[in-house]
Amino acid sequence: MAKTAQLDQFDEELYKVIAADDEKYLIATSEQPISAYHSDEWFDSPETQLPLQYAGYSTCFRKEAGSAGRDMWGIFRVHQFEKVEQFCLTEPEKSWEMFDTMIGNSEAFYQTLKIPYRKFDLEAWFPFQGAYKELVSCSNCTDYQSRRLEVRCGLKTKDQTRKTPEGLVIPEVLRPYMQGRDFLPWVKELPKSLQRKQA
Repeated sequence: MAKTAQLDQFDEELYKVIAADDEKYLIATSEQPISAYHSDEWFDSPETQLPLQYAGYSTCFRKEAGSAGRDMWGIFRVHQFEKVEQFCLTEPEKSWEMFDTMIGNSEAFYQTLKIPYRKFDLEAWFPFQGAYKELVSCSNCTDYQSRRLEVRCGLKTKDQTRKTPEGLVIPEVLRPYMQGRDFLPWVKELPKSLQRKQA
């Protein structure tokens, strides 16, 4: 949970289940378990592996119901509710395109219901209250969640070895600092353990 939400800001709004030696949170949105699903994953071929698109449906729990200054008209601020969530992992340069796609999905759904709406978070008109109320919130988290979850995108760099049985190959970028040398021979014989590894 700590990697998917800013607990220092939301700790008081989340429900916890506390056991003798453990503490768990009830989710506030299905985004949290979906994003954690790819924790510590590396997409080394993003052009073929991404985007990944998920729809999450979950029961959500929030303490914010009826808080002072918040909407107190029932369903919008209750402690337990059902929610559908769109969640996508994309290449960094395609995140805004996917953001627009998700907003478009939400718009298309509410257009079929013929509910008047305005496009910010996607709010619908509620005549009884005489106001627009949020239906959909859509965020482009860019790399905020992926950094905390250690989800990576792009080619993994392979460890490069510059050792040869005869010496050390100097990387091109360092050659100006090595009087133009491109190779440093070993001054003494390699230990037998290293000789075996080189063979």
